[in-house]
Amino acid sequence: MIWNTLKESPVTGEFSTDWYRSMKIPDSAALKASSAPLKKKPLYRSLFFQILIAVVAGVLIGNFWPNIGSTLRPLGDGFIQLIKMIIAPLIFLVIVTGISAVGDVKAVGRVGVKALLYFTAATLFALVFGLVVGNVVQPGAGLHIDPTTLSQEAVDAKTGHAVPKDAAQFLLDVIPTSVVGAFANNSLLQVLFFSVFFGAAIVVIGRQRCLPVISLMETVLELIFKIMSWIMKVAPIGAFGAMAFIIGQYGLGTLGTYALLILACYGAAIVFIGLLFIVAWSFARVPLWSFLKYTREEFLLALGTASTEAVMPRIMTKLTNAGCSRATTGLVVPTGYSFNLDGAAIYLSISLLFLAQAFGHNLDLGQQLAALGVLLLTSKGMAGVPGSSFLALSATAAALGIFPVAGVALLLGADRLMDSMRVVVNLLGNCVATFVVAKWEGQFDRSVMVRAFRGEITNEDSAIMLGQEEAYEEQELERLSEGQAPSPKFRGGPTSDDIPQFEMSKRGRAEHSGSQQNAVSPD
Repeated sequence: MIWNTLKESPVTGEFSTDWYRSMKIPDSAALKASSAPLKKKPLYRSLFFQILIAVVAGVLIGNFWPNIGSTLRPLGDGFIQLIKMIIAPLIFLVIVTGISAVGDVKAVGRVGVKALLYFTAATLFALVFGLVVGNVVQPGAGLHIDPTTLSQEAVDAKTGHAVPKDAAQFLLDVIPTSVVGAFANNSLLQVLFFSVFFGAAIVVIGRQRCLPVISLMETVLELIFKIMSWIMKVAPIGAFGAMAFIIGQYGLGTLGTYALLILACYGAAIVFIGLLFIVAWSFARVPLWSFLKYTREEFLLALGTASTEAVMPRIMTKLTNAGCSRATTGLVVPTGYSFNLDGAAIYLSISLLFLAQAFGHNLDLGQQLAALGVLLLTSKGMAGVPGSSFLALSATAAALGIFPVAGVALLLGADRLMDSMRVVVNLLGNCVATFVVAKWEGQFDRSVMVRAFRGEITNEDSAIMLGQEEAYEEQELERLSEGQAPSPKFRGGPTSDDIPQFEMSKRGRAEHSGSQQNAVSPD
């Protein structure tokens, strides 16, 4: 590895500015060979192509042999469980090492506040936008559903008899009663909460005293990245099993029954994605179409498995590789999985009006504003909760008292078919949020984004996660031979030019560091 030669001083805890001189730079002939364009790998070895074939095969199996398709769920569930196995330690290590690299507790606080402000604004807009679409399209008009024909038992079975949490309970649940329990239960918000405290403690105590801990965490994180690269090799099998189960269990025939509702939700999603294009370009100068091409494997896998958790580690890696700092990415993405569910918000508001219209009620402005307030609270923390959309709609129905709570069962047939819409909008919304917050906080490098969109690997940790170590080493040799600065170990991490900002040391230590660096002259 290129960064294996990067050493920290046992005295100052700083990185040597001439680490790259210890690399064995090959002769000009070898450099010329290494800088030649890499041979394009065969199409069948492309992860995107493999997942695409798996998804198509899953649809065909589920449609023509539904009995077989319905039995393939363990393939999809097994893959998602493999991902969940490493998510908690990954988030903890990414956030802690990212905060220690930033070296500023106040900066971390600013990122958190800005992220929450963005999430609240985005969720509120998504809910209002869904209500507008529901009023214009009126997907439930003319159905005239008899509420006596519906059973509350079906909704209870879907939600596991759970009840919606109020705001106070939700906030209290963010605080873990046991750190071990947070990791064991995969409670991501609790893991994130503890991670922020742990990283802040490292900054306050001082990097020099915590060097052994930081070094150990970096090594463990590399191991996690390597494990993730192995897990992704079976991603097509997971996508195949999940898609075959969905189509086999619910069938394509359900599309006709809920045609207008499905068209309203997917149409709203397309328009909302168009708005995200504008937001990404206006605030961070990110061309979202190029970003979608850059992350096509992750989005296709999320579609195939109907889960954003399945791609969380990879999407975080792609974002850091595209110029967002590790600290910002580590804070924004996991938090957004609970606080920034734009796709779910659109679905909830449209579905609420669908149910009201189906039972013959037209909600006035006051009722819709009241529903908006309830949905804004109940939509938080939905990720990973079984039947969470039914819980949110049930709470809203109970608060409004216009149609029976059992009426939510009307959506049982359509809910799973909305997964694709929710997954794509939720995932893309969180990616845009990361770019916006990183730009807002000054932790986004657009030149690095351009390199990433061209297909380059811009830091060593991304190379490990994406299984591109050899290509990265050849790329770095070419950069060094051209006189360019070496890439950092991770985005927001150390380079020879960024050492003063990275160290965040006291004035005395900074002056001592400067005198040491001035004393070292190039050979």
